[in-house]
Amino acid sequence: MPEADERLREDHEPDERLREDHEPDERLREDHDWDEVTDVLVAGSGAGGATAAYTAAREGLEVILVEATERFGGTTAYSGGGGMWFPCNPVLLRAGTDDRIDDALEYYTSVVGDRTPRALQETYVRSGAPLIEYLESDELLKFTLLPWPDYFGKAPKARADGMRHIAAKALRVSVAPDLAELIRGPLDSDRLGHPRPQDYFVGGRALIARFLAATRRYPNTSARLNTALTELVVADGVVVGAVVETAGERRRIRARRGVLLAAGGFEHNDDMRARFGVPGASRDTMGPWGNQGLAHLAAMAVGADSDLMDQAWWSPGLTHPDGTSAFSLWFTGGIFVDDDGKRFVNESAAYDRLGRAVLTAIADGRVTLPYWMIYDDSGDGAGGVPPVKATNVSMVEPEKYVAAGLWRTADTLEELAAEIGVPPQNLVETVTRFNDSVRRGIDEDFGRGDEPYDRAFSGGAPPLYPITKGPFHAAAFGVSDLGTKGGLRTDTAARVLDQADNVIVGLYAAGNTMAAPSGTAYPGGGNPIGTSMVFSHLAVRNMAEGAHRE
Repeated sequence: MPEADERLREDHEPDERLREDHEPDERLREDHDWDEVTDVLVAGSGAGGATAAYTAAREGLEVILVEATERFGGTTAYSGGGGMWFPCNPVLLRAGTDDRIDDALEYYTSVVGDRTPRALQETYVRSGAPLIEYLESDELLKFTLLPWPDYFGKAPKARADGMRHIAAKALRVSVAPDLAELIRGPLDSDRLGHPRPQDYFVGGRALIARFLAATRRYPNTSARLNTALTELVVADGVVVGAVVETAGERRRIRARRGVLLAAGGFEHNDDMRARFGVPGASRDTMGPWGNQGLAHLAAMAVGADSDLMDQAWWSPGLTHPDGTSAFSLWFTGGIFVDDDGKRFVNESAAYDRLGRAVLTAIADGRVTLPYWMIYDDSGDGAGGVPPVKATNVSMVEPEKYVAAGLWRTADTLEELAAEIGVPPQNLVETVTRFNDSVRRGIDEDFGRGDEPYDRAFSGGAPPLYPITKGPFHAAAFGVSDLGTKGGLRTDTAARVLDQADNVIVGLYAAGNTMAAPSGTAYPGGGNPIGTSMVFSHLAVRNMAEGAHRE
């Protein structure tokens, strides 16, 4: 491990045949018809799949991990921070946090509400700290503080100091040099052709590298690229294995203890997005191309129930010259305006809350894409560049945005309004009102700066900066996502449920293949990765405690 396909560095496109629903193959119910046998089969190599493979290996189980794409890491490897929301874990305790797990649970449940089972919510919140304790006993699995404020600062027991959030420590590439080209990301490498870093694995890439390096020290482990799980095999109501495909070749793998689906969401499958009503398009997602929903479809074909299938982890997206709108955050300047040239949102809100506000405005008919950020020529906006502190995909040369009509400039606000097709009087009045809010130091319209997250990137001060210095600018934005969050319903051991709430024995789900315990909310940075790790770990522990199915 890892066993890389010879075609590792080729460009790969999703196989259209793999998008179809498949019925279980009756011929595969006989024991003699398997190509391979293992204890645990894991689909997906993001944080969840990597955690599962490591846990299985450490617990003495044989494990095969299959990754549908040409590189390991899934969406996790695209995360610059790679954070985990794990309240009261050992890293935070050593740093002196005074947080209490019951306080964290109160915060989380107040934000999520009753949209998902309380037992799932509590399992996540309480299981992160024991998981880190388990992992830290391994010298290769090291974590560090990455303070990040909770996303609902006015909710009960929210933490403004960010002391519920950690990340994997950076890892020298020299520790596992063969993984440098085998781990996906960073996004600039995959989308802009930038070289992959050769000094350190950082952020989500560090987490994946540490897990892969730690797992392969154990016997009876295998990780395979370009290998997609396409079907599940059921015998007497029990999932006993799966069919995987590599370059069109089908192999049948029996899993004595269970199959874990941690293969990401279906954000790159536009047919599924349309079928389940997920706004947006695959071109604007931050997930890797392999997130096609194959695991979802395989599970549904054997009776698995699903939930939250119209949901995703949302964000505003700066629109780039190639036509994609990529995840963007930290808007310390500028304002967003709707089709009438009026503000409609707190521009400094946490990205999922901001993205959902944009979607609401679209649904209400107040916003059509693109919508526009209005800013002036001072500060971050000098030279017409938008005041955006971070984008998942780096900006290219400014002249390309101008040539594509994505960045507009005019000497007056009235002229700028004409450029972007909004009523000039409304835009002037909107900017005048916003400037008045800046002078008073309070945004009475949308509460910009009222919560700690809003102020996290403006030195603790309200992120209110006037729009007064011409020329004036507008930048086009769309809606992006970090992946879908709808998936298979599970119990607290990550066992998949059918529509009658019965456990489908032998089948587990985690990460974005699992219906998110956070429901329609995004309580804090590190929730997607943290949830995936927790339930993948719990799934394998449940398998380890169960009886062999010989």
